[in-house]
Amino acid sequence: MYKLSNLVNNLENELKKNDINESIDLRLSNIPDWDFQINNLVKFQNSNDINKIQKAFSKIIQADPNIKNFEFTSKYFINLECDLEEFKNYFENIRNTIKVKNPKTIMLDYGGPNIGKPLHVGHLRSLNIGRSLYNINKIAGHNVLNDIHLGDWGMPVAQIISYIQKNNIDINKVGIENLEEIYPEASKLYINDKEFNSLAKSINKQLNKNEQELISKWKKLKIISIDSIKNVLEVLNHRFDIWKGESDVNHLIPEMINNLINAEKISLDEGAYVSNLKTDPKILITKSDGSYLYLTTDLATVLDRLKENKIDKTLYIVDKRQQLHFKQLFSSIDYFQFSEKEFIHVEFGTINDSNGKPFKTREGDTKKLIELYEETLSKIKKINEELDDETNKLLANTVLTFSDLITNRLTDYKFDLDKFTNIGGKTGIYVQYAHVRAVRLINNSSIDVNDLNLNLADLDEADINLIKGLIKFEYYFKKSMENNEPHHLADYLYELSNLFNTMYQSDNILENKNEMAKLNKLKITNYFINYSRLIMESLGIEPAKRM
Repeated sequence: MYKLSNLVNNLENELKKNDINESIDLRLSNIPDWDFQINNLVKFQNSNDINKIQKAFSKIIQADPNIKNFEFTSKYFINLECDLEEFKNYFENIRNTIKVKNPKTIMLDYGGPNIGKPLHVGHLRSLNIGRSLYNINKIAGHNVLNDIHLGDWGMPVAQIISYIQKNNIDINKVGIENLEEIYPEASKLYINDKEFNSLAKSINKQLNKNEQELISKWKKLKIISIDSIKNVLEVLNHRFDIWKGESDVNHLIPEMINNLINAEKISLDEGAYVSNLKTDPKILITKSDGSYLYLTTDLATVLDRLKENKIDKTLYIVDKRQQLHFKQLFSSIDYFQFSEKEFIHVEFGTINDSNGKPFKTREGDTKKLIELYEETLSKIKKINEELDDETNKLLANTVLTFSDLITNRLTDYKFDLDKFTNIGGKTGIYVQYAHVRAVRLINNSSIDVNDLNLNLADLDEADINLIKGLIKFEYYFKKSMENNEPHHLADYLYELSNLFNTMYQSDNILENKNEMAKLNKLKITNYFINYSRLIMESLGIEPAKRM
């Protein structure tokens, strides 16, 4: 937490003097009148040095201008109350106070669609979590890049080309609708038809040998798919800096394999190359027929990214079913001595229907993401018949984003459209309405709130509760960034919206005869607007102008 970073650093240094090397864990307090709590000393309550440490801590806390009051409990919990007067300037400059001191270059790998297949509901969480982490880290001052990492090579592509060839389809007349039908049919034939299986394997080998006629067909399929993917992402307000795929690192793999052989890091095992790292199961680097795996291309992608962008940290936002893959990838990166940088699997749960079953269409197929968007938009239009199309589309994306991010990413959740569009619930519609209401209040006041000064002596309980709510921002922002968990900020946005609505409804602000009380509430409302917009930006939500 940056506003209290000096306090935290001073307390940690004091612990080091007592040969205790640990980070001060600053937590939110659930106790009325207290804002934060420190629990580090609880486990040392029986130490011979505890009284000495307590005295030193008391001296440090007492000297910190941000702390108004504090106490040690009998178990050595430390409760802290912040001095609101010290936070007044902080509210005005929140974007600057959350900048990191040592920015890093961070790569986010997410989305990962395959060419020939439409974006489906299974892509939603990766897209939403990825975009939010991208925004959070960028707001914090890091240099951030995102790569959609297309599945544009290998057997699935060979199967599509084989199907087109087998059925004498003119590839120049193939559109995305045709590809979406061909992909599953080709996959079934590959499993059930030996002749088709052999054809696909043959074409896959020819593709790997850069047979130009097949490469030409592959390029056409890729362009059709990417155009379709980009159109859907544009509707859903997602953008990517890098549009590379598995094909972009194929040329690096032969040299990578040879280097690993020479370094005695991999060896042949029944025709396949496996890592010499002792693991169970063994880590397969190539198949016995010489073809590559996802792991092979992911390893080559690591080398490519390190060369091109000098990445400090890479986040893979991929669902938790891929745990083994990333465990093998990270252990291979380490064993092969490719990099000592950070590699993190940001895993997440699945989206289910309102009955808790995997989200499917009525026909049993995986629901397209654009269909989910259109269903949400249709629901929003029925609720808001008087709103313009632009706002309804914005609200539809708000629902798809907020309802997804407010759930802990490790948890599976049910997509319930009635619940997620409820203006009175813990929803994106609710937080949008609170923001619009606040903006309308400021506009109706005809007062330049930027010139106002907050007078703490005239705050009522609702004012203080909202101000104290604002103090928590850095805590949630830092927690979301460090743990790669946007749900902390989503939950916090709802909490702030609730506090604002309580303040708004407790008083007819513009009719208040106490001029100072009115101006205080307008100033606090302006703080709320700025914080709401900052959190929405962090989550990937665009603020609505009307509701």
